[in-house]
Order: sequence, then structure tokens, then C-alpha cells
Amino acid sequence: MRRGLLLAAHRVDSDPRLLAALEWARSRLPGDAAYGDPLSTGDDAVGRLAAQLALLAATRPSVLREVGLTALQVWQAHAGVDERQSDEHLAVLFTDLAGFSDWTLEVGDEVAVGALRRVGAEVEPLVRRRGRVVKRLGDGLMAVLPSAEDAVEVALAARDAVEGLEVDGHRLHLRAGVHVGRPQQLGGDYYGRDVNIAARITDVAGPGEVCVSSPTRDRLGDRFPVHARPCTRTKGVPPDITPWRVDHPSRDDEMSTPIGGSPAVRPRDPAARGSRP
Repeated sequence: MRRGLLLAAHRVDSDPRLLAALEWARSRLPGDAAYGDPLSTGDDAVGRLAAQLALLAATRPSVLREVGLTALQVWQAHAGVDERQSDEHLAVLFTDLAGFSDWTLEVGDEVAVGALRRVGAEVEPLVRRRGRVVKRLGDGLMAVLPSAEDAVEVALAARDAVEGLEVDGHRLHLRAGVHVGRPQQLGGDYYGRDVNIAARITDVAGPGEVCVSSPTRDRLGDRFPVHARPCTRTKGVPPDITPWRVDHPSRDDEMSTPIGGSPAVRPRDPAARGSRP
């Protein structure tokens, strides 16, 4: 009798009509109907469970696994982490360590990993006070924060914290880039034009620098002095968006010559945003 029940359960679990019905239902329920693939799942417990279920379902279709993915899809939709374009502006922040790859070749993996642990212990708590770490990227990270001011304050604090670290006689230098836009959220990650711009703005920054895009600059008010970067075009960034360097007012006042010889300027009044710098 037990064997008969197991065979019956197996037939139901692999019934193509039930599988087709569940696929139809998933396409009409809230959330991402493809939830479970690598692009839609984050590195949290729910995301890892969904990824495992999707992998097993791809190997052998299963009604029970489809039911599980359907439940997770709907739960994620109501939790607000399904695929969507953000209705509100978010600040996207990228950081990395200048020259870290070359330094790793000199000191070896053990010292480099120790340095990354110390950097993470300094930087990630600062980010989490204001926003969310989206993912770690080798010697840096990507984060989202609610405003341009939050992102710049976190970036400057992280830069200062890392400058205080010395590893194997070497001073580490963090650089960061910030862009404000409406990135597309998919699972626990963010994608799209605004994410790409933030990454490119980071590429412009030098060791120990925090750079922002011109739309971000316009949102900062007059709290941070800004300097134009010497380059006029940034690869991968629309021509109407230019990079600017920001710093603490006290630190900026100590600098005799801004980057590129450009004078420090304060962000324009929001009412005057119609013209480009």
C-alpha cells in the first residue's frame, strides 16, 4: 500500500497538466513569473531557497516545487522586492580600493583578504546606518541609500575610516561614486542605466576621492563644496551628465588647488537647475 501511495504521489507531482496550470497561474499572479533564476534572486535565505527550487525544477519538473516557487514569488511581490522600477529616486553608491589589485600581487592573498575584512568592518556598518548594502564586489561594494546627502555623507565617512587603516605598512585608499536616479529593482539587486552611471562615476574618482554625477550635485544643496573633474566626457555616461568631486567643507578649505585647477563652487539653487554647469 505504501508503494502504491508513493507511485501515485509521483504521478501527481509530474502531471504535465498540473504543471501547465501552475505555470499559467504564475504568469498571472503578482511578482516576477521567472522568480528563481540567478538574476531575480538575492543572496539572502529566501533567494537561496528559490534558486535551489528553480534548479531542481529545471532538472526534473515538479508540481510541489512549482507550488513552492509560486508561494515565494507572491511573498516577494508583497515584500516589495519583485521586479519593478523605483517610483522614488534612490542614490546608488559604489566603492572600491584604489590600486588594490596591484598591491595584492605584491603582498599575497592572505594579507589582502585580511585587509578586505578590516575594510568591510569599517565601511559596511556606516552604509547600513543610512541604507542597504546590495552586494560586495571584490574590493568594494554597491549600496542604495534614500538620498544624495545620505550617500555622500556615508561615502566620505567610509573614505575617512579606510584612510585610517594601515595593513602591512600600506595605507589603503577608498574611492567612491554616487548617482541619483530610478534604478530597476529585481530580486535583491538593482540594474539599469542609473546603476551603470554610478559605476562609471566611480571609475573617474582618484584614490581617496568621492565623485558624484551632476544630477546628484544638484540635489546636495550647499552643504558640500564641489569641484569639476578635469575630464569633459566619461565613457558610458550620457554627455549631459558630468562628474564632480565632493569633500567635507573643512577638508576642502585646506586644499590650495582643486582638481584640474578648477575653483570650488557650491551647488546651484534648485530653482536654477535648468542650465548645465
